[in-house]
Amino acid sequence: MKMMTNLIGPLICLLLLSCDKGSDNPQSDKFRFTEQVFIDGIRRTYIIKLPENYYQNDSIRPLVIGLHGTGGNAAQFENAYGFEQKGNEEGFITVYPDGVEKQDGMGLFEIRTWNAGTCCDYAMYTNVNDVKFISTLIDNICARFKVNKKKVYVTGMSNGGMMAYRLASELPDKIAAVGIVSGDMVAPKDVSKQGIVPILHIHAIPDTKVPFVGGIGIGGYDFPPALDGINYWINRNNCEKDPVKMQYDNYEVSSWHTGDGRNLVQLYLTRDGGHAWPSSPIQGRRGDTPSTAINATNLIWDFCNQFSLP
Repeated sequence: MKMMTNLIGPLICLLLLSCDKGSDNPQSDKFRFTEQVFIDGIRRTYIIKLPENYYQNDSIRPLVIGLHGTGGNAAQFENAYGFEQKGNEEGFITVYPDGVEKQDGMGLFEIRTWNAGTCCDYAMYTNVNDVKFISTLIDNICARFKVNKKKVYVTGMSNGGMMAYRLASELPDKIAAVGIVSGDMVAPKDVSKQGIVPILHIHAIPDTKVPFVGGIGIGGYDFPPALDGINYWINRNNCEKDPVKMQYDNYEVSSWHTGDGRNLVQLYLTRDGGHAWPSSPIQGRRGDTPSTAINATNLIWDFCNQFSLP
């Protein structure tokens, strides 16, 4: 993916979800922990949130990993998208990792990013090993908490959604399903890789910051069409090429099934909203208005929870 030479740095911080970083106050109690681990000499931080009924029985729980967008952080994702409430209702554990901050004056401002392939900023420039970070985090959480290792899911917004695509591609033995909002697959679409991972992609047609059809978006990045990544997963998941399509008042749904009827790739396209998480609050002073046609958090949980690793 190419980058225009006239990159306007502040726009990434202000717009690619967003400079509203949430609370940075460390908090540790029996349900919420802020922790760190060193990966390749870099301090990586994350939040663990247990559901309210965690200590009531010995049941193993699904694990949901939520990846913020460029300019957000773990606390922002935690506060913005309703996974704490959903986790309490459904009994799953949630982990919110932080993308890496720029080091030694590289990158833009103090924003955090993920190395999703050809995006974004410092994490991409320095080839930060975010796959290793998340893989290590999964192992760590599964070893310490009552996690169902067959039901580990990843979801992400924007650059975090791009990172979710990369994790699905490179860690199919650890991740049972992913949900992407307003991102596209900028990791290599390596046809030699194997491993089925169900994919849910949610995008607003009016999104101009990471356009669904591809092209120049936020910060001058030239994004590939989102359908390139979706088609990669249709092939990798052995789905039939023709989708089942449903039209609704303000959105449409396309579903790709395998020969035995499993729905392993699904696309929600909303006709309202912009570069934002559907049915969430607006993020930051210049954040886009979210779609009200669907609830992304509920859709992602309902989709992912159908699937388990073999």
